[in-house]
Amino acid sequence: MTRIPLMPIALYALALGGFGIGLTEFGTIGLLPQIGSDFKITAATAGYLVSGYALSVAIGGVLITIAVTKMERKKVLLGLMTLFIAGNLISGLASTFSIMMVGRVVSALCHGAFFGIGAVVATDLVDSGKKARALSIMFTGLTVANVLGVPFGTWIGQQFGWRSTFLTISGIGIAAFTAIVILVPIDQPHDPETGPRSIRQELRSFKQRQVWYSLFVTIFGFGGMFGGFTYIAYTLTKVTHFADSSIPYILFLFGIGVFVGNNIGGKSADKNLKATISGYLGALFFILIIFAFTATSKPAAVISILIMGVLGFAPVSAVQMRVMKYASNAPTLASGANIASFNIGNTIGAAIGGFLIAADYGYTSPLWSAAVLTLIALIIFYIADIDEKRTAKRSAHENQPWENLQR
Repeated sequence: MTRIPLMPIALYALALGGFGIGLTEFGTIGLLPQIGSDFKITAATAGYLVSGYALSVAIGGVLITIAVTKMERKKVLLGLMTLFIAGNLISGLASTFSIMMVGRVVSALCHGAFFGIGAVVATDLVDSGKKARALSIMFTGLTVANVLGVPFGTWIGQQFGWRSTFLTISGIGIAAFTAIVILVPIDQPHDPETGPRSIRQELRSFKQRQVWYSLFVTIFGFGGMFGGFTYIAYTLTKVTHFADSSIPYILFLFGIGVFVGNNIGGKSADKNLKATISGYLGALFFILIIFAFTATSKPAAVISILIMGVLGFAPVSAVQMRVMKYASNAPTLASGANIASFNIGNTIGAAIGGFLIAADYGYTSPLWSAAVLTLIALIIFYIADIDEKRTAKRSAHENQPWENLQR
């Protein structure tokens, strides 16, 4: 019987931090109707708690990563978790919608940098053949946040008020802070081969076209995913006519799909990065269309949500690995930029969905716009693949000996 080697325990400390952050990002979705009712705001305005958070991640993730490039990564992770705890306390105690938005922005500032830097730490802990799996373990925090955290957080909000959810998340942040202190090793101040980390070195990675292709695949691919998911509570209650009390259980099914997708995606990415990205994005495009057509059917809607969870999160570690692959000499900023791209996509997807709802196109309209965004991501990925093959062919031709070129 072959023994399966254990992964470093420090990965699970990062996963716990990811769980808290995932709960902050996605947990709000199931509570939007309650928060909107409490603050007497429209569905589109309530959606700003999601899109505004995502935009703050996109901006803060890159700027904070630049600011902390030369710092010890473990200390940075601890500082980011402190910011995360403070932001959720502000949201949970907010007396107005504006103050709550401030709390969302504060907690969002840690998001991009935590996952960006955490991804580099995670891949440094394992051998080359396990890097995508290491990333998938770190991102397991996000998936568990969907499997258990989001429906449970929604249930807590429904039973004890939405504020209790954010206060609970703050407690999770304290637990993650403690786990990182104990389990995550102190990193070297610089790479022995490339020398001290510098902003100039990190920025140099953006000269690679493939890095930019990957970032745009992330923006549009996960813009589609988040765009379809942001208003899912409204779709299920207004179109499918589920009761509010059913939403946590349906989100639980979505979370199961996310958990499964994240795990199989990490394993398949280590085997075939290209097929993992293109295959799952293509399948996501089709399930979004099917969901939009069948949203009035309760059984079909539930099945679509489960499959959407699998397909939506399966390529996450694969795309993160692709970015780090082409920015291998200076992966920290590129990794953080990709996390920011997830949330730029989130902002775009949620904003388009909110606009379509406000324009009276109905509560299935975000699913249609999500399908279009996913298709754009797929087209960009195929363009990137063609460009990569042409570059490799040109490089091989240029490196041939002169005698061979004369034949």
